Amino acid sequence: MHDPTQHGVRLLRRVLFHLFSFPVTLAASLAALAVLTVRSRFNDPDLWWHLRTGQIIWTDRAIPRTDVLSFTTGQHPWVPHEWLSQLSIYAAWRAWDYSGLMLWLCILAAALFVIQYISCALYSGNPKIAFLGALITWFFATTGLAIRPQVLGYVLLACELLILHLGRSRDRRWFYLLPPLFALWVNSHGSFFFGMIVLAVVLICGFVHGSAGLLIARPLDTARRTTLLWAAAFSAVALFANPVGWSLVAYPLRTIFDQRMQLDAVTEWQKLSFDDVRAFGLIALAAGILLIALVRRTELYVDEVALLAVAFGMAVLHQRLLFAWGLVAAPVICRQLANAWDTYEPARDRILPNAVLILASLIAAFFAFPARSELVSQIDRGNPTAAVNFIRSSHLTGRMLNEYVYGGYLTWALPEQKVFIDGRADVYAWTGVFQDYGAWATLQEDPNRLLDKYAIDLCLLSQSAPLARVLRYLPGWSERYSDSHSVIFARSKS
Repeated sequence: MHDPTQHGVRLLRRVLFHLFSFPVTLAASLAALAVLTVRSRFNDPDLWWHLRTGQIIWTDRAIPRTDVLSFTTGQHPWVPHEWLSQLSIYAAWRAWDYSGLMLWLCILAAALFVIQYISCALYSGNPKIAFLGALITWFFATTGLAIRPQVLGYVLLACELLILHLGRSRDRRWFYLLPPLFALWVNSHGSFFFGMIVLAVVLICGFVHGSAGLLIARPLDTARRTTLLWAAAFSAVALFANPVGWSLVAYPLRTIFDQRMQLDAVTEWQKLSFDDVRAFGLIALAAGILLIALVRRTELYVDEVALLAVAFGMAVLHQRLLFAWGLVAAPVICRQLANAWDTYEPARDRILPNAVLILASLIAAFFAFPARSELVSQIDRGNPTAAVNFIRSSHLTGRMLNEYVYGGYLTWALPEQKVFIDGRADVYAWTGVFQDYGAWATLQEDPNRLLDKYAIDLCLLSQSAPLARVLRYLPGWSERYSDSHSVIFARSKS
């Protein structure tokens, strides 16, 4: 006779077994690692203009089509192509102030590492070795973990890689998640363009047959190939599910190929530099994948090699794309090392020790989450907060030339004062402001030329800026404020 009590007990045991399994324990530790990693990364200079843009969209119920944050571009046409991410950032701030912003980052960072762990586990078939893949992701992600839209973009890239694997290895209907993914992605961050490259590579390689030594093609069967073709076509159409249209879809290409952009003038867009340990990590991981293939005689798939080559080249050209390299490379090396460590055996799992470790991870994440006072301290250390207070209390007005890294904060903290420049390199490059500012900041021309051209009344600079020393000796300028971080100069009234 069926005993419902016994059935309920068995069901509860199964639920507890899965909830407190060893893979879940590892995932919980990755979530704690995410909080510990980002807790001191609150003050990114670009956070503030993203937050301000989200506020404008929220308040106006519309996406701005011209630059409304600066006085130098003449309200040049500009569309915030990351508008959905910016809106989510502002929503987090409205919900819980600075702590809401930090929670936004913690959740996305934890989601990124856990999704990558799942992807590496499924790709390699070894949940234990997959933890290494998640740590590799963490290592390269540290180059860009901040409260910025790119974090959401890379979470979506991790989702795409997982969907492609599930569609290839399990049910082909997983591919149909790609169009809604790209509809969300195109409105969130320009990395959707890299996602389309990934999709194109996997699709093209799905038609390739043959092998050459350890390099093996793995063509898709007819049904999967057809499904992926339709999913790719719908994904391309989904890119236009945005409120802006073609210009938003084309933005990544315009950024890459517009000669006025001068991407190398922005540190994160510069070529890979070997003063960063992650550069050595890039070389070591790429060499390791090749050596493991040769020594262990593990096959490399054509689509893997193609994606690795694209991601490697992009990371070398632009150091910020080390982030994407980690996402692409981690599952590959996990597959290569899948049999280097005994795989996870559910029968040997122990619920109680796992539950203790999961609880410890959650407690660590809770106590690692920074208090609001600590977040404010991070803001004060990286921004001219005292100088802004002085400007407001002293009623200083007029056109202000600001340090590049101060611009984003000023758009948020001093919204009544339009900025000279901020982190939106695109609109300033298109209007020539970026070039003017670069020549001025590096003393390549007479400082008075730019000051007069833009009719500057005030200058807010960091103490280390070369122009901060020069302005002290320019006739018609006087120092009005100074602290350990910043200095304010004002034009003398005649």
